[in-house]
Amino acid sequence: MAVGLASVATTTRSILLRDVDHRVNGLLAQEAGEFANFEERGVDPETGRPFTDPSRLLVEFLVRQYADPDEELIGLVERPGSTPAQFRQPRDIPVAVPLHKDADARRRIFDSPDATGTLHRASGEIRWAKVAVARAGGETEAAFVVAFHPGREQAAVNEEFRILLAISGVALLMTTGIGWAVAGRILKPVRLVRTAAAQLTEQDLTRRIPVHGRDDIAALAETFNDMLDRLERAFAAQREFVDDAGHELRTPITIVRGHLELMGDDPAEREETIRLVTDELDRMSRIVEDLLLLAKAERPDFVTPEPVQLAELTADVYVKARTLGERDWQLAEVADVEAALDPQRITQAMVQLAQNAVQHTAPGQTVRIGSRADGPGIELYVADSGCGVQPQDGEVIFERFRRGTSRRGARGSGAGLGLSIVRAIAEAHGGRVRLRDTDGGGATFVLLLGEAHT
Repeated sequence: MAVGLASVATTTRSILLRDVDHRVNGLLAQEAGEFANFEERGVDPETGRPFTDPSRLLVEFLVRQYADPDEELIGLVERPGSTPAQFRQPRDIPVAVPLHKDADARRRIFDSPDATGTLHRASGEIRWAKVAVARAGGETEAAFVVAFHPGREQAAVNEEFRILLAISGVALLMTTGIGWAVAGRILKPVRLVRTAAAQLTEQDLTRRIPVHGRDDIAALAETFNDMLDRLERAFAAQREFVDDAGHELRTPITIVRGHLELMGDDPAEREETIRLVTDELDRMSRIVEDLLLLAKAERPDFVTPEPVQLAELTADVYVKARTLGERDWQLAEVADVEAALDPQRITQAMVQLAQNAVQHTAPGQTVRIGSRADGPGIELYVADSGCGVQPQDGEVIFERFRRGTSRRGARGSGAGLGLSIVRAIAEAHGGRVRLRDTDGGGATFVLLLGEAHT
């Protein structure tokens, strides 16, 4: 802004000085033209004939003129061996040394071969124009000189330039102050964001930034607060996950160590201990594999969708599920549509639901598997005729390492990760998993997935 204001002031000064030059040049040309016209056409009022005496010509012309305050009209007549005699209007000129008092300047102008020029003196600049009055032989006998002293007008321009600079300086200071205050107010939320980010730790993610207004900075603060909310939830889930995983893995380790420490020399006892230890190690292996699978669910390449015929996929799941236990397996219905799914992950989720149904039903009880198109989306479900799920357990059972509080979990021996894996697979497809009651008793687990294509 300082450069811009200085440029404006300098440009304004240049324009004003150029206007002064144009006005002075126009005035000099006008006065010189008027004298040349008077010399050519003028008549001596005493004789009624054209002027023959240069002095008389100059005096008669000067009497008829009205000059500007800074303008001098002078008639010069040659005097051999001395300074030219001058004729002028009797008035004061507001300069220190006017031309009519500067003999050296008059001599230089009279002797100059040019018709116009600029005379630089210590006492001030003179712009002049000259019209020579020649003798019959062609030598200069007299001359009319119009001289202009531009010093006052140039000083006025310079004064305006200084005033403009002063006003620009005040405006710059005011703008700087206002800009400093406004910028500080605008950037205050940004500083709060920086301060909050510097104070965040893994143990304390509770800080939030106050949001005021509805501008872009407020939107930035809201976005930052939303990010902190997600981080807080992620860290809380991570801590809970680590605590639960440590607890679940600590139990089989304790069992294995206790049996090995108490194992005797009896072959039958050793065989039973090895069987128990192997069973616990297998359970630990399943827990680790499930944890790795849940960790992979956070990756963008967890699922690879491709066009799948839902009827064929449902039939394949039914065939595979029939080997999980002696149940009354039924293929309830199939949807004859095409959908973009990862067939391996969907099969994994459906088989997990079928395994869950086997664990909570008795041999001979009915387990139905099916799929259907529901409006723009599709549903795949596994419905059992077991004891069902208590209402308070409807959401709990989908969390990691959580089991229902009802007797439905009495038969299970898992770590409580199966339904968490099912939910992760559904969410990776942009869908969700829901629990519904089965008509006649039991539980129905439904995968609600994306759009179908006929």
